[in-house]
Amino acid sequence: MPSRLGAPGLEFHPLTSARWADFEALFGERGACGGCWCMWWRLSRAEFNRHKGEANKQSMKELVASGATVGILAYAEGEPIGWCGVAPRESYPVLERSRVLKRIDDEPVWSVTCLFVKKDWRKRRVSVRLLRAAIDYVRACGGSVVEGYPVEPKAVQMPDVFAWTGLVSAFKRAGFVEMARGSPTRPMMRFQIKKAAAKGPSKPARRPRHRREA
Repeated sequence: MPSRLGAPGLEFHPLTSARWADFEALFGERGACGGCWCMWWRLSRAEFNRHKGEANKQSMKELVASGATVGILAYAEGEPIGWCGVAPRESYPVLERSRVLKRIDDEPVWSVTCLFVKKDWRKRRVSVRLLRAAIDYVRACGGSVVEGYPVEPKAVQMPDVFAWTGLVSAFKRAGFVEMARGSPTRPMMRFQIKKAAAKGPSKPARRPRHRREA
């Protein structure tokens, strides 16, 4: 995966053990929100509530150490300023059981499940850049469909804490299109990655016909 993706001035890198300290610094003591540590879609509700905080943090750290695909970090001048959780949909058991966000077909999709941006970088379209970088990442991993589950708030303003799966407006700017809507405020959106057309064998050049002279 190239070190630079998306808009100039930001860099995007997959989360690996070597970058765990950056992830930890970005999420802070609250684990981004309420001790989540991006484990919401991976644990049953009972497990998640029981493990809020340090236990969720350790679970995510173990996942990263195992080499699992979990997402990408955004950097500005070497500082981690954003996060996009993205992995094959089957990595998220809770998502697979969701009635509102149930699968619409058998396509092997990658799911964007979380967008988290450092407070002083919000409202600067970092989410859009993260989504575009996620598309590039999935493409590099051989995926063909990126799926997201943003919210479309009824009110003009929505507290950031309730928009952690992203906003419809950001997904639209990144090129996603709505595929289904299980509830009035929760559409399912997709980006279809175009695969490069395979080049067939080149046709032999035609021999020019020689005119017969009288």
